[in-house]
Amino acid sequence: MKRSLFLALLCLLTSRAAPAEIRVLPSEITLSRAGEAQRLLIEGVEGSLWTGDRTSEAEISTSDPKVARVEGGVLRAVGNGEAVLSASVEGQSATATVRVTGADSPFTWSFRNHIQPALFKMGCSTGACHGAASGKNGFRLSLRSFDHEWDHQALTRQAQGRRVSLAEPEESLILLKPTMQVPHEGGERFAQGSEPYNRLIEWIRAGAPPAREEDPRVERIEVLPPSMTLALGKAQQILVRAHYTDGHAEDVTQWVKYGTTEEGVAGVDDFGLVTVKGPGSGAITVWYASKVATVEFTVPRERAVPDEVYARAERRNFVDDLILEKLASLEIAPSGMADDETFIRRAFLDCIGTLPTPKEVFSFVSGEDPDKRSTLVNSLLERPEYVDYWAYKWSDLLLLSSKNLPQAEELNSFYRFIRESVERNKPWDQFAREILTAKGSTLENGAGAFFKMHRDITDLTETASQAFLGMSITCARCHNHPLEKWTQDDYYGMANLLARVKLKNARMEGITEVSANSFGDVLHPRLGAPVPPRPLDGTAIPLEEPGDRREHLAKWLTAPENPYFTRAVVNRVWRNFMGRGLVEPEDDLRLTNPPSNEKLLAALAKDLAEHGYDIKRLIQVIMNSASYQRSSKPSDPEHPDDRYYSQYIIRRLPAEVLLDSFSQVTGVPTSFSGYPEGARAIQLRDSQVASYFLTAFGRPIRRQTCSCERTEDPSIAQTLHLANGATVNDKLKAENSFVTRMVEEEWSDWIIVEEIFQRALSRSPSEQERAKALEALAESPVEGSDQARREAIEDLAWAAMSSKEFLFNH
Repeated sequence: MKRSLFLALLCLLTSRAAPAEIRVLPSEITLSRAGEAQRLLIEGVEGSLWTGDRTSEAEISTSDPKVARVEGGVLRAVGNGEAVLSASVEGQSATATVRVTGADSPFTWSFRNHIQPALFKMGCSTGACHGAASGKNGFRLSLRSFDHEWDHQALTRQAQGRRVSLAEPEESLILLKPTMQVPHEGGERFAQGSEPYNRLIEWIRAGAPPAREEDPRVERIEVLPPSMTLALGKAQQILVRAHYTDGHAEDVTQWVKYGTTEEGVAGVDDFGLVTVKGPGSGAITVWYASKVATVEFTVPRERAVPDEVYARAERRNFVDDLILEKLASLEIAPSGMADDETFIRRAFLDCIGTLPTPKEVFSFVSGEDPDKRSTLVNSLLERPEYVDYWAYKWSDLLLLSSKNLPQAEELNSFYRFIRESVERNKPWDQFAREILTAKGSTLENGAGAFFKMHRDITDLTETASQAFLGMSITCARCHNHPLEKWTQDDYYGMANLLARVKLKNARMEGITEVSANSFGDVLHPRLGAPVPPRPLDGTAIPLEEPGDRREHLAKWLTAPENPYFTRAVVNRVWRNFMGRGLVEPEDDLRLTNPPSNEKLLAALAKDLAEHGYDIKRLIQVIMNSASYQRSSKPSDPEHPDDRYYSQYIIRRLPAEVLLDSFSQVTGVPTSFSGYPEGARAIQLRDSQVASYFLTAFGRPIRRQTCSCERTEDPSIAQTLHLANGATVNDKLKAENSFVTRMVEEEWSDWIIVEEIFQRALSRSPSEQERAKALEALAESPVEGSDQARREAIEDLAWAAMSSKEFLFNH
């Protein structure tokens, strides 16, 4: 292990010290028509890092101007042949190969590949314009130009043929309005003689041909450079190339829609120029012809952190290696390690949703075993509270509530299935498979209730995708997804895998029998016919194939090579312990929302799959890492880090855990209607159980599979309830409260202060805290009025339980 860490460090130091060079991008260029253009980038490179755009400084030429020539950083095809492109910057040089074909062949713009992307780029088919559901001023295009048949019909057949005039192309409304030659509510979108104008008029002059079945399709889009490490105040041009099914590629940089995941770090304009704004990392997103791609950028902080800081930092497993690698790229120093008192409280709350007792804290802190933290983690995973806590979390995910399952027997049966799965540490792939392929009575097989909760096929498809893939495909129900690669065809292929679930009433009233039907398909709304059942990015099966289609879905879903399933659960578990998902929000895994540390998410997903989807083992990996055990105090107080895990991220306790903590500290359980005395909030099966406290502090209602349902933001209602509400105050005043025992047994002031701090904060008070607390209690001595004494103790306990240190995990 030490040798591997040393080699990793050596590689990192070598990459930092590697000599700079330049490269031409693209390195191989094929142009397939006369006049075709390819923008060029001359990029600085240091080791494995792309370090900046040097195109403006470069001298660029070709070996044969009769094949291709360079004008202003753009390579343009002249005639068929091959040439070498050369670039030089300050004595450094680089080359690229150039090949031109088809220069003497006729060329016509493709409606699907060239015209529709141009209309989208110019804003014509966006939701704010003619891509709106009802269009604009009687003219409707498909949103983001996803339906070539509809769009061609709307342009060439509607409005008496005035939008596209084959007889007088210059008089086409599609040219006159965007150039403001006639009034246009959307303003000027392009000028006469511009590239969009020329492309459209050339297409019209060619007869405005529709998309043809034999036309090549965009297979993928490529962004160059493949990554960016940029200094503050710098800018970087990016290039985008579309690769087609016939093997050729085109420069589509001008026609792409751009976005950024971190506007505060780097922005991007309409033509792909990236401008650095501040330190951090993120990604530029590009969208073209229903294809999506991203390119990551890194902007280190200006103040360099010495390499030895990372070399000396605590490392306990691969999690630490990959986090420290990311921190080094950003010049962020890791925080030190948390002390034992902080760690045990953190571990208990994060792992089992419970505070440690003063006895447990003393035993752990005074222990001398060097592996005591790992031992503690293992012991927590075997406690009954672990089952309570994680059964509750997965019940959130699967939306258990009496509103969704009014029949109490079915609700209890589904909860038993979840709880028993956690108790047995059922592999996550098996857990998901048993839900998605559930059959039989919902009383005997609680997993079947999942289908009763989601009778509507669109609701079932979208909930299954959100729960087990961590992604929303809802947008693709009506049109191609605007922020992801999923198309409407993908959506209805997925839906048809779940379309043949049969529900019928069982003999017992209110209980349902779940089985697979031999008929029934969902119609694709645009095609008016069903599409073959197919998982996202998976293999389709014939519509007429017999058997339960859910088996095909489950097999694809839980396959180790499935890039979505494993990452989704890893991200959920990671967020529980680290305060922020590697992808945030935790259930928004999509190409245009890349992880803050892709290497780490990939490594954790690979590790989970290789170890049988063992959730407990995943938790051990995370909790045993030095990264989880770091202090919450930032290494640089002026620039705290809440994204890259250089420190533990402080966050408020979940509503249920907080309520249980009040009960635990005071010794007074909360009463819940329909549950036995002593039941804890994390043991509630039904999110509809009445509790003002849980509602005020953000308990989700379990209506939709979305982390957004659980709120963590502070509110006035929360503040008022802590100050004057019944929850805390009534528990302190109760006869069975720990305060009663302190008064009746005449505890000394010193012991009372120690006990309150240990019960609430899992630590002893500082000397200053102890002095202030003793001073407050001294005003109500033991030999004085019991009521005054009690009120003084209650005030001290209330102060501890209302403090940020109690309300937050740190």
